Amino acid sequence: MPLHSFVVGQTIEFEPGKFDGTAARGTYTVIRLLPNDGTDREYRVKNVRDGHERVVRESQLRRGPLG
Repeated sequence: MPLHSFVVGQTIEFEPGKFDGTAARGTYTVIRLLPNDGTDREYRVKNVRDGHERVVRESQLRRGPLG
């Protein structure tokens, strides 16, 4: 299984895809690394502005301004 590219506590930028509905783009903090068998690792992240949490794929993330 490939390793995660981001670590807990790291600040990242989330870029929702066209099928992510109303998901807010912006700065998030990684709060948990999720296990999975796929090549696109998953994370539980928390929005810095409103505290909303969501599960996102690594392909939707970029290193944040503080990351």
